Amino acid sequence: METENNVPAPAPAPTPAQLSDDTAVCIVSVKGMKDNWQKWSSEHQEYQKHNPFSHDTRPNVVVPQKGQDDYGRPLQGSMTEQRGKDAHTHISREVQELCEVIRNIGVQRDKGGAGSSSDGKVITVEFGKLFEHYVTISNKLVGILLRARKQRLVDFEGEMLWQGKDDHVLITLLQ
Repeated sequence: METENNVPAPAPAPTPAQLSDDTAVCIVSVKGMKDNWQKWSSEHQEYQKHNPFSHDTRPNVVVPQKGQDDYGRPLQGSMTEQRGKDAHTHISREVQELCEVIRNIGVQRDKGGAGSSSDGKVITVEFGKLFEHYVTISNKLVGILLRARKQRLVDFEGEMLWQGKDDHVLITLLQ
């Protein structure tokens, strides 16, 4: 087909059946991207209505107050709650592993100390020895020790233990 000036006429636009699969996918994916964006936008707007820190908060949203059971806690079933549970499980495993290491490298002693009439035995280890052994397992020994003391699994003197300065402080396994 040529026009009167010997210029070829533009080809007619292909029908969808004539398009290659790649072209059709691009057209569909742009529409899909738009639909996905709209879906995300709608869900986000709905979420913001319940977010107490959002300017879109409606007056009927109940914000937990200090003293309530759910104050300072993530929403039940949320990803934040799940991450917290996973972290708690991980730390609990590390505390158990620390207690096992103390059992393995520690020395059994009388519970009341030297000259005590008590027949109870406890396992103790010096912080320096524990640090040298445990450094190959984890780099957060002091944090795990503090957590174990909070759970009353171990005991030691002082608030914090420092490598070098507190190498001779005894750590006692209580359970």
